[in-house]
Amino acid sequence: MGKNLQTGERLRPIDLARGHGLSTQAVRNYEEAGILPAADRTPSGYRSYTPLHAGALRAFLALLPGHGHPTATSIMRAVNGGSADEAFRLIDESHAQLLDDRRTLRAVESALRDLDPTTAPEPVVRSGPGGTFIGPLARRLGIRPATLRKWEDAGLVHPRRDPRTGYRLYDESAVRDARMTHQLRRGGYLLEQIAPLIDQVRSAGGPEPLEAALTDWHRRLSTRGRAMLTGAAELEAYLRARG
Repeated sequence: MGKNLQTGERLRPIDLARGHGLSTQAVRNYEEAGILPAADRTPSGYRSYTPLHAGALRAFLALLPGHGHPTATSIMRAVNGGSADEAFRLIDESHAQLLDDRRTLRAVESALRDLDPTTAPEPVVRSGPGGTFIGPLARRLGIRPATLRKWEDAGLVHPRRDPRTGYRLYDESAVRDARMTHQLRRGGYLLEQIAPLIDQVRSAGGPEPLEAALTDWHRRLSTRGRAMLTGAAELEAYLRARG
């Protein structure tokens, strides 16, 4: 065990648990998962932690809100395994995802502006008379055709049938609904949450019903971005403590 683990005061599992509102079993689980470094054992077999373990626990708990449990776990495992570069790569991926989510939000807002009757609608990529078929639309959105069929079953998208082939045909309004559904799903909304928003947009003929959802989406992205900063600060402190 490294030098840093051998210095400083000794902490019992209950000491770590109480300091962070956890159970002692949770602390043991975190150690077994590699989130905490392996603990020393007393002659009687009890775990003995140090301030370094407390720093690891603080870093993990700070990483959770911004990165989520799987990624935060992988980051801590990488650091404790001596692979800081892998930890940084995982952090970069989370930041890239956050940036992509921000771009998606802007795309949603742009799509909703297209509903304004004073704004020219986005041209539809035509693959058939009066619309586009399911395959080209799925490729355009980067999803599977089965996903579009699932959204249709949920009442989110209403394609019509080509009279000659019987294939689904998505006109401009159906493409718009598919785009909004896709973008709201990327924003973390469930199908049952999206359905009433789509219905309101259809009936209202404008984006106003989505304003509250978009405001909440902005707030959640900002909260996640700030959480990433907090997590980075605690992780840096832990890296310094590890030497």
